[in-house]
Amino acid sequence: MKFENLNLSPSILKALKELKYQTASPIQEKTIPAILSGRDLMGCAQTGTGKTCAFAVPIINQLLRKRICRQKRSIKALVLAPTRELAIQIFNNFKLYAKYNPIRSCVVYGGAGYTPQIQALRRGADILVSTPGRLNDLILKGYVDISGVDFFVLDEADIMLDMGFIDEVKKITDILPKKRQTLMFLATMSNNIQYFGSSILKNPVKIIVSPPSTTVDLIQQFVYMVDQNDKINFLVRLIKNLNIQFAIIFTRTKAKSDKVADWLKKMNILARSIHGDKPQRERKNILKNFKEGKIKILVATDIAARGLDIKGISHVINYDIPCNGETYVHRIGRTGRAGKPGTAITFCEDTERTFLASIEKTINKKIKILNKINIDKNQTLKTDLNLAKASNQIKKSRSKKHKNNNNKLISDKNLQKSVKLIPRFKINKNISNKKPDKAKSFDEWLIFNSKKASNSKSEIFDLALRKSSKK
Repeated sequence: MKFENLNLSPSILKALKELKYQTASPIQEKTIPAILSGRDLMGCAQTGTGKTCAFAVPIINQLLRKRICRQKRSIKALVLAPTRELAIQIFNNFKLYAKYNPIRSCVVYGGAGYTPQIQALRRGADILVSTPGRLNDLILKGYVDISGVDFFVLDEADIMLDMGFIDEVKKITDILPKKRQTLMFLATMSNNIQYFGSSILKNPVKIIVSPPSTTVDLIQQFVYMVDQNDKINFLVRLIKNLNIQFAIIFTRTKAKSDKVADWLKKMNILARSIHGDKPQRERKNILKNFKEGKIKILVATDIAARGLDIKGISHVINYDIPCNGETYVHRIGRTGRAGKPGTAITFCEDTERTFLASIEKTINKKIKILNKINIDKNQTLKTDLNLAKASNQIKKSRSKKHKNNNNKLISDKNLQKSVKLIPRFKINKNISNKKPDKAKSFDEWLIFNSKKASNSKSEIFDLALRKSSKK
């Protein structure tokens, strides 16, 4: 459906046109009319599907319709977000959508000085975007009055619950006017979030655009089985050999994110870490530089990356596999946004296979496991599969029928690729140090012989055939 058909103000449509918003996404198409009708709402959709626009645009439209912005400015719409980054992002979106009308917005969040935020509040605002903790502080100090709020939005409500903000949110809802329109948005549905929703929503419209805890179809997902001690070196190879230019890497802890970012910098990869212990000013600068392409890789903890909407992220790498499917869905949702393709790569240790099984159960999909040996400077993820196919063809050559038919085998395109690539393999230390007769598998034997400078490509191929025929 076109935005022109959603009964929106001309000034909003003008702003949306400048942003090249033409067709509403499924969540926007279903949500905007419901909000314009005045109903409470619970909206569930995958990350990257346009939820912010889905509530921001109709709220601005309603404020214009009621001419609220022409009265003495007081907070009429309150939006709560779980993280400061998401709060800033929502605030910026409100400014973009309200570019051609007099609506004024304001944002407050923790980890920053009080004075500039208090001054902004004193200048007056129609819409306030905030994190729960800072809002409660400002209410307690008498700087914020939310007694006149007509629209209350709880964005990323499932994350609020996960991060333990539920008590902070309850303090706010207890002093909000009883007569208000409440909107709750989330990416994953659970019994706890539905129970909480029933306590603040009145006869809500429930809109579920896609099944909870599923992943965007455009995201390619892969797993590499990597031991803890091999992770950092393999990560460097992965980034360089696949030429990854714009990615987020997730770690479980703040210390790990710093360690990974420092190692990547030593390897001449433009990387910075971001987590809750960094000062707000530093976090803002890091995100700004990342968006502008001055930083190639962002290494983040889950909390620091919640709700980030940065265009063009090509890869998400789970350096530490998440413990549950919901976290996995949120992580990989940083790529494949707004209809663009993306790739999610997860490192998994043998002891973490239960986590992998849990993730696959949540997304109702098997994730392809790839061989980490086959990462070469001229290869892509697809080449892994081509090499596997070529390897099988070589093994089949051990039959008498194909024993002396080298020309027929060499004519196969995939096999030609594999033979050309063999001399350029970067060999895993455990394999390269072995003698040919100690190799555990045919593939190890083949790679070992390809490392010998004296062997030409044709000699390697002949060696492979003779080795195969003896098995």
